[in-house]
Amino acid sequence: MLPALLAASACGPQADSIPVRGIPKVLVIGIDGVRPDVLAEVPTPVMDSLAAGGWYTPSARTTTPSVSGPAWSSMLTGVWPEKHGVLDNGFEGRRYAEYPDFLTLAERERPALATFAALDWMPLASLEGGGPALSGAIDTLIAVDGYELGWAEADSVVAARAARQLATGDADAAFVYLGNPDETSHRHGSIGIEYRDAISLSDRHVGWLLEALRTRPTYAEEDWLVLISTDHGRREDGGHGGESPEEMTIFILAGGPATRSWAAAGSGPEYIVDVPATALEHLGFTVGADAGLDGEPLGRGRGDP
Repeated sequence: MLPALLAASACGPQADSIPVRGIPKVLVIGIDGVRPDVLAEVPTPVMDSLAAGGWYTPSARTTTPSVSGPAWSSMLTGVWPEKHGVLDNGFEGRRYAEYPDFLTLAERERPALATFAALDWMPLASLEGGGPALSGAIDTLIAVDGYELGWAEADSVVAARAARQLATGDADAAFVYLGNPDETSHRHGSIGIEYRDAISLSDRHVGWLLEALRTRPTYAEEDWLVLISTDHGRREDGGHGGESPEEMTIFILAGGPATRSWAAAGSGPEYIVDVPATALEHLGFTVGADAGLDGEPLGRGRGDP
């Protein structure tokens, strides 16, 4: 278990961290199975606009193996598979009690925080489905089954419900998962037009979420950091799981006032485990070498490990 080594700062962020411009809030959006080079070719005006005013890398690295169970576990917990124990989509070796997701970590240290997650890949929310990677400590969980509803429709339901929560409910830290691009590529066995259309639809869903943030009555007093990433890339036949650059390379996008003081992307290697470390630091938690995380906050700049 990660103990109080990951501690909330009683007086706000540390002196050398990003200065808070309002109440710090975090939204992490995970879009399954998006190749960065394909993303660059698809019309995604919402994410393009966010990246233009924020921070973006198309060359971050995911887990080995490059499959969803290990990768989402690492994006949520901030540690590599050898720690969280998930080596495939069966989740049999999971050690989430020792290495919980970032929302649960935040809740443990600061229970007053309002946390929620919305998703349509059930292993992230259900023991029967393999997980849960997201624990019952999270205040609100929105879960629909993409296999039952159909992935495009399920993503739309998830995005709409999450947008309502963001616009009208309590929210300090949130995770929203969209699964349609990955499932579409698998279904068609390609990275062709159907896959690209699915990525475009995800961009529209991201737009719903960002618009919901902006309509919050307290938005002007809040400092939102939006982090968007994916779990793995894929081959041209729609498969993944290997160690080719096409499968291992992921994107990470960050938007919000805090990113204005970040070091430029590419100043050091970036990894999937950096996403939760960044979210926690923005919320005012101390994230250092002794925090038990393998990731480091993005935007600091670092050399090779």
